Amino acid sequence: MVAQLIKNQTNLYDADYNLWILETIKKLENRDFNSVDWENLIEEVLDLSRRDKRKLESLLMRLIEHLLILNYWDFERERNRGHWEREIFNFRKQINRLLIDSPSLKNHLRDQFDLCYEDGRKIASKHSQLPLNTFPENSIASLEQILDENWLP
Repeated sequence: MVAQLIKNQTNLYDADYNLWILETIKKLENRDFNSVDWENLIEEVLDLSRRDKRKLESLLMRLIEHLLILNYWDFERERNRGHWEREIFNFRKQINRLLIDSPSLKNHLRDQFDLCYEDGRKIASKHSQLPLNTFPENSIASLEQILDENWLP
């Protein structure tokens, strides 16, 4: 019977994810812990953390990209300055909101900062069609400066 229950829960997870979530919430609210699909629930909770980390990394890369093109793409600066500054503002707001919700993720950003800078640098080069060596290999600022809404290069 237990094996059949697990099979049914896994089938629901695979067949209708939203319904699986709704059913899991009901079971948790009713304290019906014996019928919870623990394997998939644990995987989903772990995935939430991974998603937030990847989202922060992506936002930081895009923020760095725009800071770099603002600072180094001279030919397009005057025409695109307003757009780039709005993008910078937007990425900072999104990052800061995620960090308000989960302050411990700032440690993850610190750990991934060099990699995000390198990726943002490559994206800036592709975006601008400027040679990669146009942009400094080492970060133009600290993580704290990059996240500071009052700082621009």
